[in-house]
Amino acid sequence: MAVSLDIAALRARRPDGIDLAATQGDGLGCHAGKDAMRAAAEAAGMSDTLAQYGRDYPTGPHDQPQSMCPAFGSLRVGLRMRRTATILSGSACCVYGLTFTSHFYGARRSVGYVPFNSETLVTGKLFEDIREAVHASARPDEFDAIVVINLCVPTASGVPLRLLPKQIDGVRVIGIDVPGFGVPTHAEAKDVLAGAMLKFARSEAESGPVQAPRGGRSQRPTVALLGEMFPADPVVIGGLLEPLGLSAGPVVPTREWRELYGALDAAAVAAIHPFYTASVREFEAAGRPVVGSAPVGHDGTADWLTAIGTVCDVPREQIAAAQNRLLPVIRGALSAAPIRGRITLSGYEGSELLVARLLVESGADVPYVGTACPRTPWSEPDRVWLEERGVSVRYRASLEDDLAALAAFRPDLAIGTTPVVQKAKEAGTPALYFTNLISARPLMGAAGAGSLAKVVNAALANRPRFDAMRAFFEGVGTGHAAGIWQDVPQAKAAPKARAAEKPVGEMA
Repeated sequence: MAVSLDIAALRARRPDGIDLAATQGDGLGCHAGKDAMRAAAEAAGMSDTLAQYGRDYPTGPHDQPQSMCPAFGSLRVGLRMRRTATILSGSACCVYGLTFTSHFYGARRSVGYVPFNSETLVTGKLFEDIREAVHASARPDEFDAIVVINLCVPTASGVPLRLLPKQIDGVRVIGIDVPGFGVPTHAEAKDVLAGAMLKFARSEAESGPVQAPRGGRSQRPTVALLGEMFPADPVVIGGLLEPLGLSAGPVVPTREWRELYGALDAAAVAAIHPFYTASVREFEAAGRPVVGSAPVGHDGTADWLTAIGTVCDVPREQIAAAQNRLLPVIRGALSAAPIRGRITLSGYEGSELLVARLLVESGADVPYVGTACPRTPWSEPDRVWLEERGVSVRYRASLEDDLAALAAFRPDLAIGTTPVVQKAKEAGTPALYFTNLISARPLMGAAGAGSLAKVVNAALANRPRFDAMRAFFEGVGTGHAAGIWQDVPQAKAAPKARAAEKPVGEMA
């Protein structure tokens, strides 16, 4: 049954002070400001959703750390899953930017889009258009699930995705709201969709038989891995679990729907990335214990093996035997690839503390690590370990935090986001972009122990090149040479014509 919204009621609930003339193109747009959009969303019946996001992804000391549009996280999760369609509902400019970014990062499928204008938004026709698009896309021979994502404007207007059918011809329908004014970072938006899918899959598993994983069920108890990782890391973790009599289970976010059942069937969950709060809630509802941190470096691997072995009832003697077998190899890999230099580190992927641990064990002086993600119970082992070694850990780090650390500690190398890298290089400090050059490398076990050394040491060795370039280009592009007029240009009188040296017509 089609659902229409009461236009008069919607208008009555609008908060005062909104520039109605500015909303004629696409409803309550981003130009209205974060506070106005949040107020409108709450007035439109989204209070419970926003309150849950506030509990799952607490802000502070900064409510908007560095990140791309949060919705990209959910979009990325859906686009990486087999037999999953994704439909966006939002302003056209936002949809363009998100689809461009998704294809830049390797998406190889189309993204659905339901356009709207102020009339279809406030009359409820937009919801009817979304519902029609979902029905048209629900082809069980092609899809297991359809993901519908409300961006800022439909969320602020209360477009009720919760009223969409849960299934159409066996195709699951997952509707989520991922507004920039409610979800702080794109990393946490991955959890919004992953958690919603786990909740749906858990209800299916509790109702009856479900599909087995593509490769069948493991003969050993499994450990589900929570967080997007470098592809080799789950394989390495599987090797670390083998002496404990365990095996690596599915990685959440998963690559297909049936893997969700396998993840929920695991003996334990390793919160490799510690900010998947909604996903943890679903695992705990399924009775699965969750272990924080990760097997990075010598100390991290030792502690993680103990924690995983304990929750999986592995005998102490077997845990100790596994540590005696694995830890010397990791220590050897660390000593074979030392890193010497002072490094500040920041990013928005959620693995920043793990990378910092690995750098410290490799010999680097790391005075500061900043992450856009919040402090959670599952990152506590990493925070404690780092702070015991004099590292300042900043959760919800802002760009100002990262730049202040750059100025205060004067590192030999800065690892961070694009503006941090830019600022460091302008000052003649070597710098590496965290997302593409650091987080896209193996971190776990012996494979991760030496993985950072090559790129980090190469960057550290570039300091003389930066000094030479700064000396060569000294003053270019700064001050009066910046190419920016400091004063209003004044018209000058045309120069007088020079007197001819010889009379016109006379041969030289």
